[in-house]
Amino acid sequence: MLAKRYFLLHKPYGYLSQFTSEPGSRHHTLAALFPLPAMYPVGRLDWDSEGLMLLTNDGEMQHRMTDPRFEHPRTYWAQIEGAITPDALDKLRHGLPVQDYLTRPARVRILAAEELATLPERPVPIRYRATIPTAWLELEIREGRNRQVRRMTAAVGLPTLRLVRVALGELRLDGLAPGQWREITAPKMPPRPESGRKGSARPR
Repeated sequence: MLAKRYFLLHKPYGYLSQFTSEPGSRHHTLAALFPLPAMYPVGRLDWDSEGLMLLTNDGEMQHRMTDPRFEHPRTYWAQIEGAITPDALDKLRHGLPVQDYLTRPARVRILAAEELATLPERPVPIRYRATIPTAWLELEIREGRNRQVRRMTAAVGLPTLRLVRVALGELRLDGLAPGQWREITAPKMPPRPESGRKGSARPR
């Protein structure tokens, strides 16, 4: 029986969160960073997003960390453009309509400058406009729809300029530079959802 293994990877900007290329794609894949076969990413990050990924051959772990019924938390740092208002934060915290669905309540807070001290520079700088302020938010969500954080911040007038996933549950990005990975012991398995609870999102 194949031993179950778990790896944390810091996915850099510009990489697809998969091991095979798509026809016509000019983006790198995880195969350029991670050499071991038969490992699969738990969830996805868009090519223009960065941060923590879990790679494993444990199918049950992969299922529980991505199926929205388990409400496994994901934490992101989002650099946003615009002036943050109490109304915008309130909408993010209580759920808001995005496309054809209502987001679940999120934990949201404004990040202090000193918390960003260890965040590496992005190889492709974000756009900068002198007349429009920027800030960083930390958002913890428990669902994973396509480009959800970006769509949430845009819906309250705060478009996301840069997005970094810093945690998957208790797993943290700390200590990993872009492109680096390390093996870990088995993470804590997310508990089964309460009886009768239904998910509303496609794993991402």
